Amino acid sequence: MNDPEFYMLAVFAALTGLAMITMAALTGWRGWLNLKQQELELTGERRHQPEPNSAGARIEIADLKERIRKLEAIAAGVDL
Repeated sequence: MNDPEFYMLAVFAALTGLAMITMAALTGWRGWLNLKQQELELTGERRHQPEPNSAGARIEIADLKERIRKLEAIAAGVDL
């Protein structure tokens, strides 16, 4: 059991296995980063798209503005 060739073979096998695991983990990490980059690019494209100019969108914006005006009046203590 004191054969140096056995220990060299065991160390070589362990290092080879470690290298394989490291390469697999690195490949997975790069794939995950690529996925996240694609998600960021997709959300960036959505963010820069103009708001649809439909009647429903305008009504909703007007409703939100009215709510904000009422909340500001309540915060200022003004009766409507």
